[in-house]
Amino acid sequence: MEHAAGPVPAAGFGPCAAIPAEHMDFIRQILDRIGDKWSMLIIALLEDGPMRYTDLQRNVPGISQRMLSLTLRQLTQDGLVTRTAYAEVPPRVEYSLTHLSQGLLDIVKQLIGWASDHHEEIRQNRTRAEPTH
Repeated sequence: MEHAAGPVPAAGFGPCAAIPAEHMDFIRQILDRIGDKWSMLIIALLEDGPMRYTDLQRNVPGISQRMLSLTLRQLTQDGLVTRTAYAEVPPRVEYSLTHLSQGLLDIVKQLIGWASDHHEEIRQNRTRAEPTH
């Protein structure tokens, strides 16, 4: 539907209505990246300051070395995390949040808080939904 000012946003699409169609695929890619289970936990852990790889691995239960390396590389590539290598023996590498990720941190903390507040209710719903044999 068109009017004098151009296309009318589709009703019911909320914030997506204002996004040009040609941007949607890349936005979906960003949401896939920041919304995966590992990225959000890593971003939340880095809230208090830089951390070494081994400290991140110790504090993210269930993450493999491969997945931690991949996630850190992707977050660095997107400019959400910085990797700083120090010329020491043994070598020391630290990861920290960037200015760009500071705005994301509040959203991540809210999502983690919501999951924590509602995990028992969701666990009960899943149990009820399981097929009985």
